[in-house]
Amino acid sequence: MLDPNSRFVSRLTRDTVALVLAGGRGSRLHELTDWRAKPALHFGGKFRIIDFPLSNCVNSGIRRVGILTQYKAHSLIRHVMHGWSHFKSELGEYVEILPASQRFSPNWYQGTADALFQNIDIIAEQKPKYVLVLSGDHIYKMDYGSMLASHVESGADLTVSCIEVPVEEAAGAFGVMTVDDNNRIKKFDEKPKSPTELADMPGHTLASMGNYIFNTDFLLDILQKDAQDPESEHDFGKNIIPEIINTHNVFAYRFRDHDTNQASYWRDVGTLDSFWEANMELVSPDPALNLYQDEWPIWTYQKQLPPAKFVFDDDGRRGYAVDSIVSGGCIVSGGRVKNSLLFSNVRVHSFSDMDESVILPEVEIHRNVKLKRVIVDSECEIPDGMVIGYDHDHDRERGFRVTKKGVVLVTREMLQKISG
Repeated sequence: MLDPNSRFVSRLTRDTVALVLAGGRGSRLHELTDWRAKPALHFGGKFRIIDFPLSNCVNSGIRRVGILTQYKAHSLIRHVMHGWSHFKSELGEYVEILPASQRFSPNWYQGTADALFQNIDIIAEQKPKYVLVLSGDHIYKMDYGSMLASHVESGADLTVSCIEVPVEEAAGAFGVMTVDDNNRIKKFDEKPKSPTELADMPGHTLASMGNYIFNTDFLLDILQKDAQDPESEHDFGKNIIPEIINTHNVFAYRFRDHDTNQASYWRDVGTLDSFWEANMELVSPDPALNLYQDEWPIWTYQKQLPPAKFVFDDDGRRGYAVDSIVSGGCIVSGGRVKNSLLFSNVRVHSFSDMDESVILPEVEIHRNVKLKRVIVDSECEIPDGMVIGYDHDHDRERGFRVTKKGVVLVTREMLQKISG
């Protein structure tokens, strides 16, 4: 981890507790999240999605973190225990798992606000000045210290982290803000079909990133009131924010690059197409997300694996990868990998050919396989001679899922039905 003396850690971050909402399934990812919560999904060759908000916390100097889990959380909990359990509790540091323990309700978490309410005693016990609420399923690098400084400077009760996105991209997909000249939120719409355009950026709207900073006393008060409202869905976007924007100081924080003053990198990988696209971006020569920066590392847990290996250099049987990311433990044996991303422990056998594909960990690709624009889920075994991604009608007939943009998802269960 970062040496705490290597960068300035403000009192604001020390007075902050972060709570990461990591209980969602991510239903638009279909079979890819049948056995794992969305924040536990593999990304970028060696990471999990949850690693990005957690790394942002550590790099920002926030070292009191709770992770609120619910849906099929086993792999997520295991990853956090292996990779994020080294904090020193005697120094007031921790990353803790907070499942739906039903202390204040017989129900599981009913919404984002209810998830916090069911842990209200833990929040109060820590006595932070600020509570940073984070979505656990987005890909980005962000210094939360800058957002905290903006929150305090504006005198806000609540600050919502936002990003400028094209109107057509936000329509029906994101909660959007209408703000005044000082970025005070005047209106909040949850996934509108026709988002409000920004006055200073026509064609764009201000979309919520799902990250919030609350003054702690204010948060505890509104959580208790919301819990007593039988009509509420107990959700920040649907209930809390719309109800308080006219009576309290609620501001938007625009997430921008400090050097360019343009919208920073942020991806919601909530669909198969967006998941594939975000991974494919990484293999380009100059990706929008730079994973090779020492000053803002993304921390994770990964098994100790040998380096990637490429074997055979015969005509027609040459093992190589170009414009690709290949992780530790992989062996490309006489196969061709192009414009693709291979996670750890992938085996590619002779005469196989893959292009624009995302191969998750522990996959074995046998001989004479051809893959194009395919996502292969972890622990799959692709049999000899199988061709996927070249004929979408045939792909659908065999039970593979084909997206609107022509990306094909392959899972173990799909392959078992074909063989079985």
